[in-house]
Amino acid sequence: MFVIYMDNAATTVTSPEVVDEMLKYFQILYANPSSSYEFAGESRKAVEHARKVIADTIHAKPEEIFFTSGGTESDNWALRSVAKACKGKGKHIITSKIEHHAILNTVKNLEDLGYRISYIDVDEKGVIKLQQLIDTIDRETILISIMTANNEVGMIQPVREIGKIAKKYGIIFHTDAVQYYGHLPMNVKELGIHMLSVSAHKFNGPKGIGFLYIDESLDKVPMILGGGQEKGMRSGTENVPSIVGMARAAEIAHENILKKAENLAKKRDYFIRRVLHEIPFTRLNGARNARLPGNLNFCFQFMSASELLAILDLEGICASSGSACSSGSSSPSHVLTAMGIEDEMAYSSVRFTISEENSYEDIDYVIEKLKIILKEKRKDNRIYRYYNGDN
Repeated sequence: MFVIYMDNAATTVTSPEVVDEMLKYFQILYANPSSSYEFAGESRKAVEHARKVIADTIHAKPEEIFFTSGGTESDNWALRSVAKACKGKGKHIITSKIEHHAILNTVKNLEDLGYRISYIDVDEKGVIKLQQLIDTIDRETILISIMTANNEVGMIQPVREIGKIAKKYGIIFHTDAVQYYGHLPMNVKELGIHMLSVSAHKFNGPKGIGFLYIDESLDKVPMILGGGQEKGMRSGTENVPSIVGMARAAEIAHENILKKAENLAKKRDYFIRRVLHEIPFTRLNGARNARLPGNLNFCFQFMSASELLAILDLEGICASSGSACSSGSSSPSHVLTAMGIEDEMAYSSVRFTISEENSYEDIDYVIEKLKIILKEKRKDNRIYRYYNGDN
């Protein structure tokens, strides 16, 4: 089947090297790491080696890395842990209006339990308003949770500045780095990050595995009780093949990471230039700079995103209208709405997220198909015909 895959923010292909590494722990070194015999020791060593590999990628300590089932669990754990551990200090949590629903739905649940939640606005480019963040802090603020980069429009948030603000006011800072990690380097100590969520399938690792970084200075609250795995913080038999696979994917992702990001950004910018210059009534959502190297999000005015995506699918092109977790929603994107984009335009938004595997030929093919589809389908729109002079 002919496929040009441009939905890497939803998930990425698992690297062959990762699969090869995982197979060994499915078929040969398959022992339960918690068992006491020597055979199980190989599995334990593999888990701890993976923990160190991942810790090194963010300049953390191995004992600060806790394995989870992915970004959603990591986000839930981070927020609930701080809420419970710090409830004696206060019950005020700050987040933003453009967070992933793993954050938004968790804070909504905490609000139902009596916590006070503040949602920071973003500007028209999708970047949070730092002064509003500062003005929102009060004596009961216990947590700031702002994503590193947005999953829909790809805008990188001012994490370093947020870390400084959190340090100044003695507040815990959590960031959802699911879209960022593995694509650009990060140092949690330099950035002032206390907790960080990651999911392996966003950087060519397996699905169903991720990690939560928790600074050693924080009081920790268990996510799952049971047999005491993960230092008693997340019990349950370790998913050794996936843990090993995630670590291998992290190693590969961080090899020449800046060079790969630079090359990918060149393809992204080529894509943006051609679309904006060759397809009328189109806007780029978010700024051209300070965005993830593989993210492009456009509004194609006078065209429904759902219809456009369906036609692209018939042409073998995979893209999306936003987060895969909310793709069935009938509401406009909460991210675009927060950026001040009107509903009609938001409904025309399509996200392309490219990878190293996408060639310039792939990009050219997609753009030519977009030009043909939009020219044909927009003819049915009376307002388009008026503005285009087709009376």
